Amino acid sequence: MGESATQRRLSAILAADVVGYSRLMAADESGTLAALKAHRRALFDPETAKRGGRIVKLMGDGALVEFPSVVDAVDCALAIQRALAAEDGKIRLRIGINLGDVIIDGDDIYGDGVNVAARLEALAAPGGISVSGLVYESLGNRVEASFVDAGEVPVKNLSRPVRVWHWQPAGAPAADRRDAPRPALPDKPSIAVLPFANMSSDSDQEFFADGISEDLITEISKFHSLFVTSRNSTFTFKGQTVNLKEVSAKLGVRYVVEGSVRRAGSRVRITAQLIDAVEDSHLWAERYDREIADIFAVQDEVVRAIVSAIEPQLLSSERNRALRKPPESLDAWESHQRGLWHIYRFRPEERDRALAFFERAIALDARFAPAYAGLGMALYVYSLLGASPDHDADVERAVAASRTAVELDEDDPFAYAVLCRCNILQGHPEAAILAADKALSLNPSFAPAHFGRAHALWHAGRPAEALASHEAAIRLSPRDPTMWSFLASKAIALALSGALDEAVDVSRNAQQQPNAAIFAHVGELLALGLLERRTEAADALRRAQRVMPAVSVGYLAKVLPVTDPPSRALFLKGLGQSGLPD
Repeated sequence: MGESATQRRLSAILAADVVGYSRLMAADESGTLAALKAHRRALFDPETAKRGGRIVKLMGDGALVEFPSVVDAVDCALAIQRALAAEDGKIRLRIGINLGDVIIDGDDIYGDGVNVAARLEALAAPGGISVSGLVYESLGNRVEASFVDAGEVPVKNLSRPVRVWHWQPAGAPAADRRDAPRPALPDKPSIAVLPFANMSSDSDQEFFADGISEDLITEISKFHSLFVTSRNSTFTFKGQTVNLKEVSAKLGVRYVVEGSVRRAGSRVRITAQLIDAVEDSHLWAERYDREIADIFAVQDEVVRAIVSAIEPQLLSSERNRALRKPPESLDAWESHQRGLWHIYRFRPEERDRALAFFERAIALDARFAPAYAGLGMALYVYSLLGASPDHDADVERAVAASRTAVELDEDDPFAYAVLCRCNILQGHPEAAILAADKALSLNPSFAPAHFGRAHALWHAGRPAEALASHEAAIRLSPRDPTMWSFLASKAIALALSGALDEAVDVSRNAQQQPNAAIFAHVGELLALGLLERRTEAADALRRAQRVMPAVSVGYLAKVLPVTDPPSRALFLKGLGQSGLPD
């Protein structure tokens, strides 16, 4: 008799599935049904009952069983699979086992504990067993079986990867055989860092090559926008000549980082490249030559350089990939990336399309933090560009969206970086600095957070201090799609700190960058106004008005709200003396 009330409990869940069920039924329906009945009567049901298992569901091609302990569940699975392997008959099973919280509703069970068991079953090889990391750790040495660590595997419809261990009967083909299931590509960009090859004649340098790879995995893992395969999985390829498409398929990733280390005397050469293994295309490659005065300092420097180059390249590739898909087919991540693509064009007329993509991402996944951060960023950018029908309302909405992103994922540096920018626009630079500092505590290599901090500092009247943060952003992301904004903000900080000639040069550099908006002209106008170089200022104003005919002192003062009184007075004075209309 079923339980009368819905309740929760911790259970070991076994999910089993018949290999090739549809093919077997098509070839011999009556024979297959008879073989399944015989299998259940003689093997599956008795082994389950012997270990206290409760058969929750029996489907045509599988079963779901609840056990009181993981040892009972694994013992049962081993007994069944070993017996089937010895029979060498037509019935073969895949089995997955998980330990987790389940919801009991009458005779049925459901919940994440059940869902993970079903996903593990799909990952098992024919005749094999796949268990979660929690099951493996709970077993200890209480079963006579050897499991192989498959690392953390992305699993469809689960937000985090699952640690998977595989077992197969003696003499069975390896788990990565062609007919074994491969992990699906996760919803967000996925990347594996292969062990860097030691090209030196000195085998003692192996630790340095391994250290580069391990540190890259650690640092890239700080980007919550990426799925990064664990070291245990990628280091299984160490010392092998690998086919990157095969690596991609085995690990369930799209992107692969590989490289090499060669030391000669007091110098070391490190190469790295980022590859889209699914498309078989190179996205980025670089070489670093360094003196080894302090080998660990060199390791840290190169890892930071590689990480800061990879992240924007990879996300740019994701945005371009989303562009090639029909809008109605985009998932939440792809809709988010498509929205970012529109933002980074910095065109007022893109506002509605950008907002629509972020709103679609939220509709598809109401707990997807980057979609809210993207929405906040879009509202910020289009308010900044004067494209908002109600500036104050959109600024409030931008702040609310970025705060929602932080609440949904308090460890996402992008969410805090967007909150920083929104606080600036709302006239709260000190709060913006705190948000940027939080983003940098989560990921010290996150260039947008360094930029946001720099931008907030000169709004708060600390332009000289802002320059160091500008330099960090530019150094960490030298190919950033928003480089014009890094340079534009730096030019204003230079002008406010008195470096007027340098401000003109940096501002003119910003204007030459792709997608540069009106703010690339502000540093030049400000500096030339303060220098009272009226002829040059008039030419600078004509160029600025080609970008935004209605640009004015009042508009810039509103969207760049400098709150420090002396800095604000200097800002307004320079713009006014440049010839900008009030």
